[in-house]
This record gives sequence, C-alpha cells and structure tokens, in this order.
Amino acid sequence: MQIKKMTRMAMYASLAVVLSIFESFMPFLDGYTIPGLKLGLANIVVLYVLYMYSFKEAICITLLKVFLVALCRTGLFSFSFYFSLVGSILSVMSMALFKKLNIFSILGVSVVGSFMHSLGQMFVAFFFLDINLLQYVTLICILCIPTGLLTGYMSRQLLINQK
Repeated sequence: MQIKKMTRMAMYASLAVVLSIFESFMPFLDGYTIPGLKLGLANIVVLYVLYMYSFKEAICITLLKVFLVALCRTGLFSFSFYFSLVGSILSVMSMALFKKLNIFSILGVSVVGSFMHSLGQMFVAFFFLDINLLQYVTLICILCIPTGLLTGYMSRQLLINQK
C-alpha cells in the first residue's frame, strides 16, 4: 500500500472513530434512550471509502473503528463491543454487495447497511440476552430508514464534492 493511501486510510479511520464517539454524547441518540439507536455518523466515512476505494478498505476502516471505539468507551469483549462488531460487519458486507449489484443508489445502499447493522445487533441480543425483541425490532427497522437516508445523503454529497 502506498504511503499516501495508508495515510488517508488512517485519517478516515480516525474520523470514523471521532464521529462514533461524538454521536454517543448526543441526547436521545446515545444508544441508551432507545438501546442500539444511533445516527451512524461513522457510516458516512465507511460509505465514502466503499465508493472511493473498495470493500477491502471499507471493512478495514469498519473494524478499526469498532475496536478503537470499544477501547475508548466500553472495553473489548463487552456486550456493546459484540453488538457493534456483528452489526458493523454485517452492514459493510451488505452495503458492498448491494453496491456491486447496482440496484440502489448510495441512499438505498446506506438504508440497507443501516437495516443490516440493526439486524446484526438483534441477532446478538437474541442469542446473548434473554429479552423479547418482537416489538423492538419493528421500531428499530422503521428508524433505520431515516438514519440510513441521512448518512447516505451526506456520503453522496461528499462524493459529489470530491469530483
């Protein structure tokens, strides 16, 4: 990997970490008011990297973000870490797939990523926590649409301004 590209990837990873930590301080979007609910501001960076570079770089940014945020906020191997890890991996993989299929714009790809991130979190909650998720899944799935559209729109604007 070239030094210039490596430096950019390090900056993108840093930005994703900062955005992720920043949004955890927002009231009502802190993940505690409605557990698991966040805007997904770090996904702006992941989407941008996915469209400007490739899946390989996007998954690296995602994994770095998950591990570094866990180190800074909750610690590795906490429930929060597993929620984030599974949701993030599922999200970036699905976004890469739908980008490759070319059936959605970046807005649709972002909504799919938002939905799959939440689905991954529900999967972890189902297996590790003894709670009823049926009503909660509906709420989270509905909220995936505006959060996915927001991050997709912001990513699209960054890509437009890049060209």
